[in-house]
Amino acid sequence: MKAAIFDLDGTLLDTLDDLWDAVNHTMDAHGFPRRTRDEVRAFVGNGVERLIELSLGIPDAQNHPDFAGIVADYRAYYAANSEHKTAPYPGVTDLIRRLLADGIAVSVVSNKPHGATVALCAKYFPDVTMVCGEREAEGIRRKPWPDTVFKAVDDLGLTPADCVYIGDSEVDILTAKNAGMDCISVLWGFRDEDELREAGGTTFVRTSEELYRAITE
Repeated sequence: MKAAIFDLDGTLLDTLDDLWDAVNHTMDAHGFPRRTRDEVRAFVGNGVERLIELSLGIPDAQNHPDFAGIVADYRAYYAANSEHKTAPYPGVTDLIRRLLADGIAVSVVSNKPHGATVALCAKYFPDVTMVCGEREAEGIRRKPWPDTVFKAVDDLGLTPADCVYIGDSEVDILTAKNAGMDCISVLWGFRDEDELREAGGTTFVRTSEELYRAITE
């Protein structure tokens, strides 16, 4: 294996509490009911617009006259407040260092806005320079379309067969399938094992050491 391509939220970084705070700040600002932590945990993974659509909890939310403004307010708030409670999951910083020391390339792809993805990776994983967040305005479709993964593969100068994809959700499992890659699902993220099995997951790890062995062996 020449490269490991990682999801970010729920895989490398525990971002849930900052996402939860941003959702409820946005709901408060626009007069919608607050969401629980478990609700936001279930809502994340399909990009900002889907997160806000589910959080609003109203029929045909994307056609609400203020939808674009609500999304913009969320983006602005989260961009300014994305690091208060966020932290790497145990062992993942050392995992990335070990992979790079072994000569295995590392890239990160995310449905989080590209700017936030780059900023968080620069802070917590500065040795990872191949990073691709949500860039649909540039024609790079968000996961589960394989576009961000293919961008990462191209940037690394490799082929999909050279890479393994690591994530924590049903979106990641489908993304890997669409990209023609094997997928490793971590069990410390935003979905439980039953959900991941139902989505077609086949390889599961519970610790960073298990993940290291799954990638390298």
